[in-house]
Amino acid sequence: MDKETQLAELRREIDGIDAKIVELVDQRADVVRRVGELKGATGTAVFRPERENLILERAASLSRNFDGPAVKAIFREIISSCRALERTTTVAYLGPAGTFSEMAVLRQFGSSVEARPCSTIADVFRMTENSRTDFGVVPVENSTQGTVAVTLDLLLDTSLTIVGEVSIPIIHNLLTRSGDLSKVKTVMAHPQALAQCREWLSTHLPGARQVSCSSNAEGARIASEDDSVGAIASHRAAELYQLGIAGEGIQDWAGNRTRFLVLGHHPTHRSPEPGKDKTTFEFSMVNKAGALFEGLEPLARHGVSMTHLESRPARNGAWEYNFFVDVEGHIEDEAVKKALTEIKAETAVFKFLGSYPKALD
Repeated sequence: MDKETQLAELRREIDGIDAKIVELVDQRADVVRRVGELKGATGTAVFRPERENLILERAASLSRNFDGPAVKAIFREIISSCRALERTTTVAYLGPAGTFSEMAVLRQFGSSVEARPCSTIADVFRMTENSRTDFGVVPVENSTQGTVAVTLDLLLDTSLTIVGEVSIPIIHNLLTRSGDLSKVKTVMAHPQALAQCREWLSTHLPGARQVSCSSNAEGARIASEDDSVGAIASHRAAELYQLGIAGEGIQDWAGNRTRFLVLGHHPTHRSPEPGKDKTTFEFSMVNKAGALFEGLEPLARHGVSMTHLESRPARNGAWEYNFFVDVEGHIEDEAVKKALTEIKAETAVFKFLGSYPKALD
């Protein structure tokens, strides 16, 4: 048998496998519809992040030829498409299209959603609080620049609960219309992006003016209309605004990541497997010696691990602070429930912000 004949047979085999894949996906969709009918009858939420994370991790563990992220990307889109058969999910995010916030939406929900861009983080909160969208996605922490203060402040007053988190690797690129640096006189980006690329800019564009704008994608939009402007933005922004990449991966630290919170109206359930959940709460104490230690002591006594502690001014003019805490575990875990109950009893202000599945890699 000659090579052309062998190739033709292998292609027919691939076509047959593809047909089986489509048939199986259709079978899955039929089952999802039945699940949706049961959820509708019982009032159960369509989006179950703890269940979806379990599916993604299980699928990734089954493949012999693909690494985990590749399998998860495939199944994320299958899940997204099947979820849309039950109901189209709407998600607010900090726009415009092409921002890392949009990437976080796609990472969490897949592409079969209606993503609605907002001008500010406060608008994301308002749109979701008013039920104009099912969920909101907001940045909360960057590994090089620290926490996003406005998000923490808005969490204090919101009626929403945290239902998930997403961790996105931040890969910055210098984008121009021509794809080179020769005409660039101005670099535009969000202030955090400019700070995260400070060394690269000082080396490669020392004379360029640095101008802050509302988002990296907005900078990319402006760069698409002006040869003298370069924008720091993502690969997706380059595609959306048809820009060339004059510098790739220009962030000063290769491990740069941003953590996003997914906000919703209904609490999540505990993950089926232990160690997969996180809980976030906020509290404030009377300003006295040892108050913070006393407030957090129940965590140690009940064996609950604290993973993050952040303070924000209470804005009452009395030099008092609100503390935001992340701990391992779910509020349905007995140890977490007991520890938080005791902390609430000892603190001046306490707010439970949500228990949710940890971000997948």
